[in-house]
Amino acid sequence: MNRQHVRNGLSAIVALGALAASGAWAQSTDAVAQERYQRALAVCNDGSLPAPERNSCVRMAGRQLDRTNGGPPVDTPTATPDGRATVVAPAGSTPPSDADTTTSRDGRATIVAPSDGTATPR
Repeated sequence: MNRQHVRNGLSAIVALGALAASGAWAQSTDAVAQERYQRALAVCNDGSLPAPERNSCVRMAGRQLDRTNGGPPVDTPTATPDGRATVVAPAGSTPPSDADTTTSRDGRATIVAPSDGTATPR
């Protein structure tokens, strides 16, 4: 690992730590917290960090956002519209609709499309 990567990684971690320690971070509004989170992600993803440090930086930014928002979302079980399955997801999210699913050719499985739309179920 090159020294520049280590220095950049440490700089990003120190910057996130300073944001976490500041009272302004804890008192910020949701919009400001989200903006800080996006800036922290930009630092993490600027290409100067090797993968392990980048991943750590992203996790720290997410934890800081969660703390600002009162903690991570609470997962709650929710029944699908057809009542055949229970989806555990953050409170307030909607379970997949029937349009997001396809029955397999043999009828034994329900295929759920990826949320990012990268692939369509067959």
